[in-house]
Amino acid sequence: MQWFSEYWNSENAISLFWLVWWVYALVIGVWVLMQRSAPVATLGWLLALAALPVGGLGVYYFFGPQRLKRLRNKRLRRHRASRLRVSAARLRERMPAATERLHQVARLVSRTAEFPVSSAERMELLVGGDRTYDALLEAVRAAQHHVHLEYYVFEPDRTGTALMEALVERARAGVKVRMLVDSMGSKKLKRKFYAPLVEAGGEFAFFHQSKIGRRLRPVINFRTHRKIMVCDGTVGFTGGVNITDEEDSRVMDCAYHDVHLRLEGPVVNWLQTVFLEDWSYALERTHPVEPPDLDELLPEMPEGQHAVQVVSSGPDNRLEAIHRAYVAAINAADHRVLLTTPYFVPTESAMTALTNAALRGVDVQILVPEKSDSFIVTAAARSYFDELIACGAKVYEYRARMLHSKTLVVDDSMAIIGTANFDHRSFFLNYEVCAIAYGLKLNGDLAQQFALDLQNARQVHYERKQRFLVRLWDSLARLCSPLL
Repeated sequence: MQWFSEYWNSENAISLFWLVWWVYALVIGVWVLMQRSAPVATLGWLLALAALPVGGLGVYYFFGPQRLKRLRNKRLRRHRASRLRVSAARLRERMPAATERLHQVARLVSRTAEFPVSSAERMELLVGGDRTYDALLEAVRAAQHHVHLEYYVFEPDRTGTALMEALVERARAGVKVRMLVDSMGSKKLKRKFYAPLVEAGGEFAFFHQSKIGRRLRPVINFRTHRKIMVCDGTVGFTGGVNITDEEDSRVMDCAYHDVHLRLEGPVVNWLQTVFLEDWSYALERTHPVEPPDLDELLPEMPEGQHAVQVVSSGPDNRLEAIHRAYVAAINAADHRVLLTTPYFVPTESAMTALTNAALRGVDVQILVPEKSDSFIVTAAARSYFDELIACGAKVYEYRARMLHSKTLVVDDSMAIIGTANFDHRSFFLNYEVCAIAYGLKLNGDLAQQFALDLQNARQVHYERKQRFLVRLWDSLARLCSPLL
């Protein structure tokens, strides 16, 4: 024991420490480099792991960048590919008045997300959780063959209970109900709540279990942030509204301000495709899933009058389809860009697109909440305002309630609505889905809603007064942008 004590009090201990540290740094450095993330993010992780060998390694293991691969259902992919070829051949027929820039955006989405321009016979903007929940319940009660739902947040509260009761009733009537939720966003959802649905013949699954389970590395960062409902393959919904009392002003006076979209027509097939792929993935860990009769789930429908394209993205697709779609749409703008988002933490390319548009003379207007439900995101967003305003963009803070809408209006002929926030998490980590409408209908509806929302907002000015500590906090929060 005396020899051991003398040894560890000597320079040998220091030398051994540095040897272990260098071996650790080399192994971890190779691991991080092979992830091939953005250079700034890679350097940040390397510095953090070098400074905190134990704690930093744990954080990286759970929250660091990961590549996720998932098997695609072969039957569904063949069905999808055949429709993709047919739809691509008729692209210009569906968008006869579109500019070449719009066609380029459509082609980009087709190649990155593998979804073509489709069409909708009817397209209705639903403003507020009140109208959205009424429309969802109406569609569920009218369903005769199936109801498919995929949600990030589904709460067992008054709103969630009302929808669950309608689903149970349909399941008892022989309608096939499949419900998919995110285990992180819907962590309050216990078996007792959804057991009646399963007992009635419905099916229920979590997209990712938050526990490690069979996975050696948890995937809590990879969440399905999608909001999808499809009834009988002919009526579909997507947008920003989750299933929770927090978005119903009939239950809560301070309910989130949000918008959703109801669709009818062939484009619903592509929302259905997103759901079926996610459903197959969620269940493949327990038992293989073959899609049922695709002709009933993806029915042929006559072409509609509105050109609409679904775009989805997730960590299993490195082409960043939604991120590229937003940037391409902004770059295509000639006279106006109206962006509404609850979480504004732009990537460098997205920030460049916005400032370039403003510098080109495009009327760039950005609407964000004065206070979001994340104080870090609110602070990080403020750190970008000065640069935007200096380039000529107008920034507004919505003051009435928590703003949760996620929309983009470009000129008079393009509009995007969906689940993706204008931040790193939505662009790179979450599974998201959006609808891109080419034409006047949704563009005009969202532009009108944007103007109404500005009545409850105040413009942010460049020469605004901010205490030093507030500006310091905003700058510190900005450092966390890639993680928000």
